[in-house]
Amino acid sequence: MKCEPEKAIALRAEHPAVRPGYHMNKTHWNTVVFDGSLPHHLLEEMIEDSYRLVFNSLSRKARAAIDAEPTS
Repeated sequence: MKCEPEKAIALRAEHPAVRPGYHMNKTHWNTVVFDGSLPHHLLEEMIEDSYRLVFNSLSRKARAAIDAEPTS
């Protein structure tokens, strides 16, 4: 999951299930092992943060296309 660099370091230090990104830029990406050790609310927060960071890095056209997609 994508993460702010400072937060990525803190999460890795606090949770063994959070590791530097596998085959990704380790400054911005974490590999998260879903082994049951992370609280559900933390996983949700990490997913939401990652989505926001990736979404905001997309082109205006790509963001508009995603925003235009119907939701279930």
